[in-house]
Parts: sequence; C-alpha cells; structure tokens
Amino acid sequence: MFRGIDAVDWASLRHAYGSAEDVPGLLRGLASADPAERQTALDGMYGAVHHRGEVYDSTLACVPILLALAVREEVRDRAGVVELLVSIGDEDGARGDLAARARAALRARADVFVRLAGDADAGVRRTVPRALVRFLDPPARVLALLRERITVERDDRVLLALTESLGLFAQRYRLTSDAHAAEAVRLLTELSRPPYDPGLRLAALGQLAGCAPELLPADLVPAVVRLLRDRSRRRTSAGHPDDAPGPETLAGRLLRLRPSDEEGSRLLRTLHSALGSRVADRVALLCGQLTSPDPLDRCNGVWMSAGLFREWRDGHAEPVTLIGGQLGAEEGRLQDAAVAVLVELCELAAPAADHLHALVTYRPGLRIRHRERSAPALGGPLKALAGTGDARATPVLAEVLAGPVVPDDLGLVIPHLGRAALPLAPALRRRLARVPLDASDIHRRAVPLLSALAALGDSESLPAVLRLLRGLPDGLRRRDAVTEAAVRAIGVLGGGAREAIPDLRGLLETDGAVAAADALWSVTGDAGAVLPVLLRELTGPTSGRRRRAAAVLGRLGPAARPALPGLREMAGSGDAWARATAACAVWRITGEPERFLPVLRSTWAEQPRTRSTIAASVSALGPAGTPLHDVLRAELASPRRHRPDSGGHGIREDLALLRKCREALAGQTHR
Repeated sequence: MFRGIDAVDWASLRHAYGSAEDVPGLLRGLASADPAERQTALDGMYGAVHHRGEVYDSTLACVPILLALAVREEVRDRAGVVELLVSIGDEDGARGDLAARARAALRARADVFVRLAGDADAGVRRTVPRALVRFLDPPARVLALLRERITVERDDRVLLALTESLGLFAQRYRLTSDAHAAEAVRLLTELSRPPYDPGLRLAALGQLAGCAPELLPADLVPAVVRLLRDRSRRRTSAGHPDDAPGPETLAGRLLRLRPSDEEGSRLLRTLHSALGSRVADRVALLCGQLTSPDPLDRCNGVWMSAGLFREWRDGHAEPVTLIGGQLGAEEGRLQDAAVAVLVELCELAAPAADHLHALVTYRPGLRIRHRERSAPALGGPLKALAGTGDARATPVLAEVLAGPVVPDDLGLVIPHLGRAALPLAPALRRRLARVPLDASDIHRRAVPLLSALAALGDSESLPAVLRLLRGLPDGLRRRDAVTEAAVRAIGVLGGGAREAIPDLRGLLETDGAVAAADALWSVTGDAGAVLPVLLRELTGPTSGRRRRAAAVLGRLGPAARPALPGLREMAGSGDAWARATAACAVWRITGEPERFLPVLRSTWAEQPRTRSTIAASVSALGPAGTPLHDVLRAELASPRRHRPDSGGHGIREDLALLRKCREALAGQTHR
C-alpha cells in the first residue's frame, strides 16, 4: 500500500507549512496499529496537506497512496481516509489547476469507491456514498448503485448517508440529467413515508426540501415534529450514554456545548438550511424542538435557533421564551447552550429575562466566570440579563462591583442598561480611584471601569479619570489602551471637562492624537486647536488612524473645510470603509451630498459593514440627511440582518444599525 512512496521527491513538494518531507511519516501513521498515532496522522493531513480545504502539489501526490490505504482491510479507521479523499475532491472546495487534477485523479479511480460501497466496515460504507456521487460516472450507474445499497443496507447510519447522497445527486444532475434527478427525487419521496423509520424519513424530507420543495407535505412542520419525537423515543428506549461532567476548562466547556446527538442535529440542520427564508415554518419547527420531552432535542433546538436569529430579524419572541425555560434544566449542556444563545441576543432576550434573573439570584456563582490564563469575565446569565436592558441587573452588578475583582467586560454591558445603571456610578468611581498607578495589570483593572463611566456620562468621575491619566508612568506597558479609554471618558463629558484641556493638548503629538483631538473638540469646540492634528493624521501611514481622523473631521462640520481635498481623495480610493467615512465627512462639512451619494449608495449595498458609519452620519445631519432616507427605510423593512455571516457579534451590530436608522428617520441629531 506504500508502493512508490519513496520514489516521490517529497522535499521538493509543498504543503501549508513549507516542505512536504514529513508527509511520508503522516501517510504511514494512517496505517499504524496505535489509535493515537492514527489520529495524529489524520490531524496532520488536514492541518498541513489539506489545510483549510486547500490542495497542494503534495496533496495531489498523496491521492494514489490514500486510495491504496482505503482498500486495505488491515488498515484501521479507513473511514477517515475516505472522508479525507472526498474532501480533497470537493467541487465546492479549493480552486485552481492542482484541485482540478486531484478531482480528475479521483474520478479516474472511482471504481475504488464502488468496491468500498459494500465494505464490511459500516464506517467505510457510511463515507462512500458522497464519493460515488462526486466521482463516479455515468449518472445512471451512480443512481443504480445507490438504489441497490438502500435495498440491502441494514445499518441505520449508512442508510442516512445514502439518503443524503440521493439529495446531493438530485442537486448535481437536475440541470444536466433531468430524468435521473427525477428518479432520485422519487426515491427520496418514497423514503420519506412509512414504513421507513423516523430518522430516515426526516433525512429524506430534509433532502426533498433542498431539491424538490414542491413535493413536501402540506403539514410539513407537524409531521417533522412527530417524526423527531418518534425518533427520540426509539433512541431513548435503546439507551444512550449520559453526559459525563467535563472539567471546568475551555476545552471542557466546548465539549459539553457540542450536541451529543450529532446525527439528530445534522438532520434538523439540513432541514432548516433547506427551508431558508420560510421563517414562519422554521420558527414553528424550532418551537417543536424546544418543547420536546427529550433534552437532547431541546439542546439541538437551542443551537439551531442561533442560526435563525443571526440571519433573520423576525420570529424570535416565542423561541426565546422557550429557550429561557431551558435555564432551569438539570442538564448542564442544555443550560449552557441556552445561556450562550441568549448572550448574543441583547434586548431580543427580554422574553427570557425572568428566567435569567432567577438564575443570577439563586446561583450567585454564575455571576462571574473565572477563566484560565485570562481575566475574569461576567458570567453568561448576568451578561445576558444586562443585555436585555432589564433594571434588575443593576443591583446584581452592584454586588459584583463590591467584590474583589471587576470583570473585564463590565463596560460592555453598561450601555444596554442606560439610565438604569446610574446607581452604579459611585461604586465605579471609587474602584477607579483606588487603581494603583504602578499596577502591572492596570489595563485589566482600569479599562472596564473607564468604559463603564464613559457609557454613563458620569461628570463626577472626572477627578478619578484625571488622576489616572496624569499618573501613568510613561513606560507602562499597554499605556496607550488605558490612555485612550480615559480620553474617551473625558470626551463624553463635553464642556464639563474643561479641567482636562491641558492634558488633552499634551496628547496631540502621541499615537493617541486622534482620540485626544476628538475629546478636545467635544470639550472646547475649538476647531483651530484640533484641525492641524487631524490634517496631519489624515495623510499619515496608518489606515485606521486616517479613517478615524476623517470621522472626527466630519464632526467639525464647516470648520473642517481645509480638509476637503484630502477627504475627497480618500472618498475616491482605498477600502470601502475608508471611502464611506470620508464621503460622509465631506457631506457633513459641505452640506452637499450630490457628488458622493452614488458612492454611499453603492457602498451601502456592496459593503454591509459600512452601513453603521453611513447611518450614523445621516442621523447626525438631521434634515440634511434626507437624500439617503429611502435607503434607511429599505433597511428597516428588510427581514434579513445586514451581516448574517458575522457570527455572534452580528445580532448586536444589526440592532445598533436599526437603532441608528430609526434615529435618523426620527430627526434626532447627534454631535
């Protein structure tokens, strides 16, 4: 099986980390008798030879050897080898000549997968169907083989894989071989009905939703919920291992958060993905999952709700209420999943606020999360409660502030509470006034407090902020971050912070010049004092500082006319964010949007991350921002979030954008 391996000049080939001279060792490791060595070798193949789905010349050289390994019965874990081959030949994966040659090599040797379709190892049989669809020709032969395997197969997991591959086949050939695709759909329709078991019927419905939604039953959601519960009852009666408590480490938490019913999770994920924009159906399906008697079904429902919430703006109230109900569950995995999703939702988590409040009240140990090799953070339940804006979070946060440590993300939750957090200001001021100026961890101690006081706009905090700003040793590590947080806190106070003017002026020649100029303008309104600094930064070497300088120049309004040539140049070049910031600044300075309206409209449409910048500028312009009001109205009417692929931060960013759009349309003006 390693014939020819030494004839390859591996040292001349490359993988993700350079020379591929270590690849023969990885290939031999795949055939080791030691399970740990096999897993290490497979990890190494994905980590270097097929790093992030890429195909290198070394990957191509591995294909014949991997195929030889796949057919040797004495090789353990051959399913992992077949999965690797399928990934290497994935048409949705890497592009380029090497990837095309790898796919051609796999198609030329596709009979290997035909041979493996009836392998004695069920794990191998489970991985082969996707390879048959991707690499074997002609389609009639593929379809006949899938049909035959469905007829003779007795392993439920292999049958699921065959069903999923029928859906892949129908998608692949629906445009080029309609008759064969239609036959695959017919088989899926048959598999979606009795007498097949609930899991197989769920799999077939999920595939039909993706390739032939018109054939789905009219009562799809109730039917799926019934099948899900039937499947769960069968699985429970067959017995499944209880979740063992993991260690209180990051790895342990991640392990507990993974769905223990991965098969059920995949079945429902497929269906949710195929339903796409049918939000009402997906919400109803989630509610069915979240009310299941089986905690594993509910846990899967919690995680799938996150996908819906991240993409769509409507339909969250009922699922959120049900997710809140999971906070009292005895299963740690389910409770952790519910907290993790609610933290992302900010004010959308309000229907779960009562459950969150009960959790932080009766389980005070959850208020702070202690992390290995990192500063303590607010516990998820308290962070989620504060994120809803619920005033009941304030006294709990006050108890946290009275303790020995201040979580480093405290300042992030204060803005959600608004005026309800004002009672926290005295404690925040006292903590800030006691921070040792020579502390090695001053960044961890001071920045959360400064951010929180800035969010509150607490004028009485100025002495404590100035003490910190003036007392920092010049060489203190991370001084810039602490200084910038202090400057932001001063800027929020505006004219009430005139005592800080000399300090701000002294920072105009440092790396924090833009932040200092911004704060100085807020305090004095003296454009002459800050304009030279901002003009200098506008042409500086750092793109982030140039963009921030442009934003502050926009705040100056007509007083910043000397900056127009540089801003106009920036608005016509550079990255989208810089163009949008500069165009908005020109508009605010001149009051004449005509020249840059096309730029702003196209940037809004093509670069969603710029929308908050543009909306904030339109809001600041007041009635003068009317030319873009139609864009803001369209955003508010859209059911889809503006950055649905931005992960856990996407919901928070989207809610902030919607607030800015509403403020702009309501005529609220912000300096």
